[in-house]
Amino acid sequence: MKLNELKDFLDAKVIQYNNPKFLDSDPIQVPHLFTKKEDIEISAFLTATIAWGNRKSIINNANFLMELLDNDPHNFVLSHKESELIKLEPFVHRTFNSTDLIYFIRALRSIYKQYSGLEGIFSQYSSDLSTQPAITKFKQIFFELTHPKRTTKHISDPAKGSAAKRINMFLRWMVRDNTTHVDFGIWKSISPALLSCPLDVHSGKVARKLGILHRKQNDSKAVTELDSQLRKMDPLDPVKYDFALFGLGVFEKF
Repeated sequence: MKLNELKDFLDAKVIQYNNPKFLDSDPIQVPHLFTKKEDIEISAFLTATIAWGNRKSIINNANFLMELLDNDPHNFVLSHKESELIKLEPFVHRTFNSTDLIYFIRALRSIYKQYSGLEGIFSQYSSDLSTQPAITKFKQIFFELTHPKRTTKHISDPAKGSAAKRINMFLRWMVRDNTTHVDFGIWKSISPALLSCPLDVHSGKVARKLGILHRKQNDSKAVTELDSQLRKMDPLDPVKYDFALFGLGVFEKF
């Protein structure tokens, strides 16, 4: 399939899947419960952090997590007392448990007090070409506080070869415009052109079948290769094709 034919095919799939019906079975529905910017981005970050495995389980656990934060995540992050963190102890999602969650809450409080929030870090440290350097810097900042060693595995680092699927997905949620009422577009300081595809087993498999990804591993090099092809089709909004690749893989078993 020629590139222009492939673009037409994938553009049609973007239209098919980039619509509010997508929310019914996707974890992005959790931050859609909120309207305040900080609540949206904190709930989105925490939801994206646990977004691996069964999607129904992800959604259920993310909703439970919001309940533990009194359905007021920004206020809880900024104003909680240490004694209140004990209420988080029942939380577990696969290998992400209350030890990890309690550190995440402490780290987020530091980020909102010391760095003016999540957006400020990602906008400051993105390069002219990509948000990937900002992900690496974000991990450094996130673990500036004394932390459990086990918790570091829950933030990926492209500089160490990771595809960083969950953070790239979180950035897509925050940066892409909300015209179709799926992504939020609340981070105006970052261009969608800089985003990278949230590469996972589904999107990777479809991309390889379509011939726009040849690297076998789903790692940072594969993300770079896929990005280069998606940007040829839409240099201003390349990550819209995440909807097409994911939809073809999950819903159509392409």
